[in-house]
Amino acid sequence: MSPAPGRRGRIPLRLRRAPVPWDRQAPTWREAKPGLIADALKRAQSRPSGNWYVVGASRDLPPGRTLGITVAATDVVAWRDGEGRLRAGPGACPHLGAPLRDSPVRCGTLVCHWHGLGLDGGPFAGWEPFPAFDDGVLLWVRLDAVGGETPSERPYVPVRPRVRDAVEAVYAGVGRCEPEDVVANRLDPWHGAWFHPYSFVDLTVTGTPGDSPGGSPADSPDDDGFLVDVSFKVAGRLVVPVRARFTAPEPRTVVMHIVAGEGAGSVVETHATPLAPDEHGRPRTAVTEAVVAASDRRGFAVARAAAPLLRPLMRASAGRLWRDDLAYAERRWELRDSGRFPG
Repeated sequence: MSPAPGRRGRIPLRLRRAPVPWDRQAPTWREAKPGLIADALKRAQSRPSGNWYVVGASRDLPPGRTLGITVAATDVVAWRDGEGRLRAGPGACPHLGAPLRDSPVRCGTLVCHWHGLGLDGGPFAGWEPFPAFDDGVLLWVRLDAVGGETPSERPYVPVRPRVRDAVEAVYAGVGRCEPEDVVANRLDPWHGAWFHPYSFVDLTVTGTPGDSPGGSPADSPDDDGFLVDVSFKVAGRLVVPVRARFTAPEPRTVVMHIVAGEGAGSVVETHATPLAPDEHGRPRTAVTEAVVAASDRRGFAVARAAAPLLRPLMRASAGRLWRDDLAYAERRWELRDSGRFPG
C-alpha cells in the first residue's frame, strides 16, 4: 500500500508495494448508500446560488471575441469591453432578433451584423445587460428569471489558490442529463477506483456528512462533505497519494479540495449549467470543470512556467474521466426519467 497522504518526501511519487488488482479491491457498494448520496444532493440543492451560472472559461474569451450560450431557455451573449471587463446580456438583438453570438466586437463594442446596432454593455434600444463576473478562471452570468432565487451581488466562488501561484486548466463538456445528475456523480466518491481504474487506486472514503459528533451533517457546506484517501496513478505502480474533501457549496457546484498530501490547497471545481433541450426535448447540461493546481515545492515554479504545455494535458485527463462520468450522469437521468432509478 502507499504511505499515508499526510506524509511527504522529497519527491511526490510513491511506489505501490503490494498493488491490489481491480477485481480484488474491496467492494464499495455497501458504503455507497443511495440514501446518503440523495441526502447530500438535497442539501446541495437547498443552498443559494444567487442565480449565477458558469458560462465558460476566462481564457476562452479574449478581447474581440464573443461567447454565446443558451442557459435553460435564455440566450446569452458575452464579450469584453474596451477595458477588458466582462459584459453579458440577451443573445438576441432587440431590433429584429439577430443572433448576437455571430456578431463581431470592435473596440469593445458588440456590433450587430444584421443592421449595425452597437452595444457597449450598457442598456440600449431595449437591450438590458445581465450581471456578469469574471473570477480569473471562470465566467459567470446572473440570470434572475432562470434561477428564481434572491439574487446575490457576486457568485459563490469556492476558495482556491491564487491564479498567479497556480496552474489552471478548464475542461468543458455536454451531457444529456440535468445538473442534479452531474452533482450526484460528484457526491458519489465510492465509484472512483472501480469506474476510473486508469486514474485512481487505493480509494477509501474515510468520512461522510453523517460522521459529525452529533450524527447529522453540519449546517455549513464547508463542513458537510466526503473525506477521501486516494492515490492518483502516474505510471505502472507509481502513484501520488492525497487526501481530498468533496463539498457542494451551491446547487450546481461540487468542489474537491486537496487537504493533505502533494498539492495540498489545490482544487477541482465541477460546475453544471442547464442548456436548451436537444431536438427530442431531452435535457442537456454543460459541465465546466476547473482544475487549479498549486504546490509549495520549489520545483513548482517550473510547472507554472510550462503551464501553456500542461493545460492541454490537464484538459485531456479531465476529458477522459468525464467520458465515463457523463455516461454515469446520463444513465442516472434515463433511469429517473423512466421511473426506474433505484436510488
